[in-house]
Amino acid sequence: MVDFQQLISLVISIFVISIWGILIASHLISILISLELLLLAASLAFITFSIFLNDIIGQIFALLILTVAGAESVIGLAILLSFYRLRGDIHISIINSLKS
Repeated sequence: MVDFQQLISLVISIFVISIWGILIASHLISILISLELLLLAASLAFITFSIFLNDIIGQIFALLILTVAGAESVIGLAILLSFYRLRGDIHISIINSLKS
């Protein structure tokens, strides 16, 4: 069986990789994937604490997080698709020019 420290180290490593991906990414699709990894890490943390504390609430929160992640993916990809149809590219540098 996997112990608590191994699962928490997995959660921390997934969280750090996702934050690094958000900061380094140059395409919107990479940022969306990194956000999904971030929500996965939070969900896995809730499940880990739920298992080791014998409490069902963490698993319920994990299901809610996964539901929000699915909705976020759908909305993000719809915005990405409309932006690609409008501009023809999805680089972050082009999106920053829209702020003015």
